[in-house]
Amino acid sequence: MGLFVSLPQGGGTEKTLQLNFGVETVAAFLPAEWHLQSLIQLTWPHKNTDWAPMLGEVDACYMELAKEITDRQPLLIVTPEPERVRKLIYNKVNMDNVYFLECPTNDTWARDHGFITMLTEQGPLLLDFCFNGWGMKFAANEDNQINRRLFASGLLHGAYRNCLDFVLEGGSIESDGKGTLLTTSTCLLAPNRNETMNRKDIENHLKSLFHLEQVLWLDYGYLSGDDTDSHIDTLVRFCPEDTLVYVKCTDENDEHYEALQRMEEQLSSFRTLDGRAYRLLPLPMPDAIVCNGERLPATYANFLIMNEAVLYPTYAQPDNDERAKKVLSQAFPHHDIIGVDCRALIKQHGSLHCATMQYPSGCFVTAKENK
Repeated sequence: MGLFVSLPQGGGTEKTLQLNFGVETVAAFLPAEWHLQSLIQLTWPHKNTDWAPMLGEVDACYMELAKEITDRQPLLIVTPEPERVRKLIYNKVNMDNVYFLECPTNDTWARDHGFITMLTEQGPLLLDFCFNGWGMKFAANEDNQINRRLFASGLLHGAYRNCLDFVLEGGSIESDGKGTLLTTSTCLLAPNRNETMNRKDIENHLKSLFHLEQVLWLDYGYLSGDDTDSHIDTLVRFCPEDTLVYVKCTDENDEHYEALQRMEEQLSSFRTLDGRAYRLLPLPMPDAIVCNGERLPATYANFLIMNEAVLYPTYAQPDNDERAKKVLSQAFPHHDIIGVDCRALIKQHGSLHCATMQYPSGCFVTAKENK
């Protein structure tokens, strides 16, 4: 089972805000990740990606992700090889919840090339930003076209909005759904993204685009081996009830100790729109994972919030993995907290949240509607 779409190989509680869309004015907001969702996207690894030397290992990780997702929600799999992936996952996942988009891809990080979705009274608004391989570090010519191919497929409800004149990755921003955006200055101000714009220009653009009341800029914190220039989803995440979960380093001999201490101090200074301090919940830092002499950016902050569950990365470190689960249980007391072994993903410098992209309610055209 599963729906195939082939295309040509070319080319919580949210605050009500206003968006001018055409000739009409409608309420619009950028939902928090815990807003009711319609489906999750995975862009599947294949032999023509950097995963080629370890394709079997990463396939196994993606199969586990697909199982946990399809047990609960519909899953969109983007791949140039739908038949291979279908055979791989058949009888291992709930195929009634699987949909395929066949198209070429450079890589697999759906969080950064996927649509960023706003919700309006007239339905979803699918924002297509430029993805340029994290500041032109890697090829992204095919990944940067996935959204247009996906929109043309008819699998999604919503209006398309061309934002390709601005470089923005989904992993670089966090929304609380109430008018506050959290990001890092090291990423949004990094070379080869939006160099003609300064910090104030970018902040004003984000406020206008997403109809925000404030942007919180995190100026400290990094992870060794990270290619993204410190995406916020590797360091700090919004959770319900004005909660921030964040990576905390307690080892004074660790290279990250000072920067993450300064990050924690800055988080303590942040305020909600009504002037209150955020509830801060520290996540443990995984023990160092080294591959070919390089420390990898392992983090427990890279979790995915779903409708009924939180999927979080584990690294075969039982004590740390369990401590992270307990913290996430505090942040999401009504969700199942499910660990997925992400040691394969971290070898390419990403983790679970990086590999996924959620679409809020109203985005999904069901198989029945396509018939």
